[in-house]
Amino acid sequence: MPTALQLAQKARATVSPNPVARLYRSILKEIPRVLTIYDIDTPVPEAAASIRAQFVRYGSIKDQRVVDMLVEKGYMDLEETLLQHKQRSHLLRNLSLNTEMLGSSRKRLGANSTIDEQFARGY
Repeated sequence: MPTALQLAQKARATVSPNPVARLYRSILKEIPRVLTIYDIDTPVPEAAASIRAQFVRYGSIKDQRVVDMLVEKGYMDLEETLLQHKQRSHLLRNLSLNTEMLGSSRKRLGANSTIDEQFARGY
């Protein structure tokens, strides 16, 4: 078993023409094992699509220092996941499989909310 942060140190030491693509391939290679470790009943292609969406979200960043920092953080997150330093809910949130609404919108009641919903929200 690798020691803590060994993947990030190895990534920092290795010179690659495209470190983002190498990180992406490393993550995709570990998806089946991560889904098994954390007992997540999600097809591998759906998890891979979620990972790809996270990479696309940061695709517009052009500053090389920020890109290097994100790549290193990606390796650290991968290693923490493989070493089981994360909980299942953290991983579900990162994979965008958690359907819980964010922020103040989760507390909003609609115009047609039932008395049970109002009671559960504390109104």
